[in-house]
Amino acid sequence: MDMTEKLDRIKELTLRLNEAARAYYQGSKELMSNMTYDKLYDELLELEEETGIVLAGSPTHKVGYEVLSELPEIRHESPMLSLDKTKEPEVLSRWLKDKEGVLSWKLDGLTIVLTYENGELTRAVTRGNGEVGELITQNAMQFENLPHKIPFKGKLVIRGEAVIGYKAFEKINEEIPDADAKYKNPRNLCSGSVRQLNPQITKERHVRLIAFQLVDIEPSENADKATDDMDMDIGADRSKDISTDINRYIGTDAGRYISTATPEAFFTEQMKWLRRQGFEVVEHVLTDSKKIFSDIEYFKEKIAYNEYPSDGLVLTYNDLEYGRSLGRTAKFPRHSIAFKWADETAETILREVEWSASRTGLINPVAIFDPVELEGTTVTRASLHNLSIVSELKLGIGDKITVYKANMIIPQIAENLMESNNLDIPDKCPVCMGKTEIRKDNDAAYLYCTNPDCSAKKIKAFELLCSRDALNIDGLSEMKLEKLISAGFIHEYADLFKLDRYHDEIVAMEGFGEKSYLNLINAIEKARETEGYRLLYGLGIPGIGLSNAKIIAKTADNSFEKMKKLNFDDLNMIDGIGEVLARAYVLYFEDSKKCEEAEHLVEFLNIKTDNVEEGETVNIEIGGEALSLPKTKLDGMVFVITGDVNIFANRREVKEIIENLGGKVTGSVSNKTTYLINNDSLSQSSKNKKAKELNISIITEKEFIEIIKN
Repeated sequence: MDMTEKLDRIKELTLRLNEAARAYYQGSKELMSNMTYDKLYDELLELEEETGIVLAGSPTHKVGYEVLSELPEIRHESPMLSLDKTKEPEVLSRWLKDKEGVLSWKLDGLTIVLTYENGELTRAVTRGNGEVGELITQNAMQFENLPHKIPFKGKLVIRGEAVIGYKAFEKINEEIPDADAKYKNPRNLCSGSVRQLNPQITKERHVRLIAFQLVDIEPSENADKATDDMDMDIGADRSKDISTDINRYIGTDAGRYISTATPEAFFTEQMKWLRRQGFEVVEHVLTDSKKIFSDIEYFKEKIAYNEYPSDGLVLTYNDLEYGRSLGRTAKFPRHSIAFKWADETAETILREVEWSASRTGLINPVAIFDPVELEGTTVTRASLHNLSIVSELKLGIGDKITVYKANMIIPQIAENLMESNNLDIPDKCPVCMGKTEIRKDNDAAYLYCTNPDCSAKKIKAFELLCSRDALNIDGLSEMKLEKLISAGFIHEYADLFKLDRYHDEIVAMEGFGEKSYLNLINAIEKARETEGYRLLYGLGIPGIGLSNAKIIAKTADNSFEKMKKLNFDDLNMIDGIGEVLARAYVLYFEDSKKCEEAEHLVEFLNIKTDNVEEGETVNIEIGGEALSLPKTKLDGMVFVITGDVNIFANRREVKEIIENLGGKVTGSVSNKTTYLINNDSLSQSSKNKKAKELNISIITEKEFIEIIKN
């Protein structure tokens, strides 16, 4: 390869790796497997070192992802670097030399920086691009195991990994009937959950925070109290003379740590102290250059039943001052190194690619191959996710391939040893034989069935409508729906409530009988009594999941008439409903056929509405004062809340009071906003400026209280 060819290859690899990283870190789609990414990354690194050429934006010289969401951006007090990596245990042993190290999980989630002041969580920021992250404090408040208050009253900054466990991940996926709507892995689900605009969605996803680094700690002004804290945490025998040394700090890579009686600060001591503050800390073991080999085996054996996803291990010098003294490169700190699993691979033969159609028309490719043993289990199938991955692997039936389990859990194709690239992409849907087309989404290519009457779409659509979170028609499995649709008993949603016309025919069908028929009819009758969000979710509007359906239904008072009339501006004002979802929602009800089908269905339903009876009141408490106020007190008013609050516990409490009194709270100021609540009316924040531009009143908490009292 001459210099020109090498430069062209560097350009190609930089572009492809950046596209793959963007898709991965934005928590949506995967363009290539982790193994393929690592292989191409190593190739790029080798070419850069060989030629001395590093292009702008090279993934070997930047960290994390660019901030693209609508969340506020925050610059980190200290940069967050990635770690150098190896797959060789011998490298870790040589790296340690005669020093003591700590080996811990390298968790596969989303890194978060948390700041506590005066014992309370004040800020949570994502890793972002290492320099700038996204402010997600309200979302972090919803993490299941994260303490909102801690005993230590000084300033504390820690790093942790937001993760979703495999059990929670599987449970969430079980509740999603559509194959294309299911999440690919816990990491992608976690990333999307943590970076939501609506904290309620974060709460429902069972996110947890595992602390792995103490970044900065400053005692409170009361040094005696800080000393008392340390006495409690490390024991009186080790806290001797700390009061004379309380202001001595020992650095980590990005901050400071209160000294103990010993001359060095230790990683293991920090983890013990963080655990006593109420944090769940990463599992870790003390190791050395000889013990490291058995410790790696310990983690390797445990990963098969570890609750949280992990893509390797992290080795850190236990002596943090020594680690800090080693400095850093442009991209890597020298105090730690990552160990990536050397994946167990097996050769096999690709026998088939199964194409499975879904409700939205997406046709998913799944590789079927000769059985192989991997990590103690027999594997015969691996998802290919999309056409981009199929193309990347240059697949052909009969090719010799290698397969592995990503993070020792999820089957993937590692490499195609033959690359015959002769796989036929179906031009017809495998279910209805309708025409297919290739569509691009987030730089990845997907195959879709274009036939609007495809029976696979119909079956999946009805399956969603009948699912537990929608109308909850128990007993209507995909198989039974397929039989009823094939028999011509069901054409549109409303036909579900007309099945009693076909008693004799259904009883005679295989898999039914009289008892099954009666159970089905009873379940259908029970499903007539439902709620607005269940209907919305069951209609399968693109992008409208259960959480969004609840928010929209509440906005429309659970009235279907109001739901279908919501326009783009109405929806865009709702927290968590951005332009993309709002557009998809409006387009759904603008489709006369879909709208008419929904209207026919509603004729058979009794939807519980939020109509308030005249004179109905709600009891609330403000500053210790109990108030009984009309439930419609703030009806028709729209509020935006910003800045710090003093009278109320937090902004969430203000929001709940407004909503209980019939008002609405949105995240941005618009011409529909009635009041902006901000105690600092002179603030130069974007919301204050917007309110002044639109002549919208900016009121304080006290003024807000006067409004609801009078």
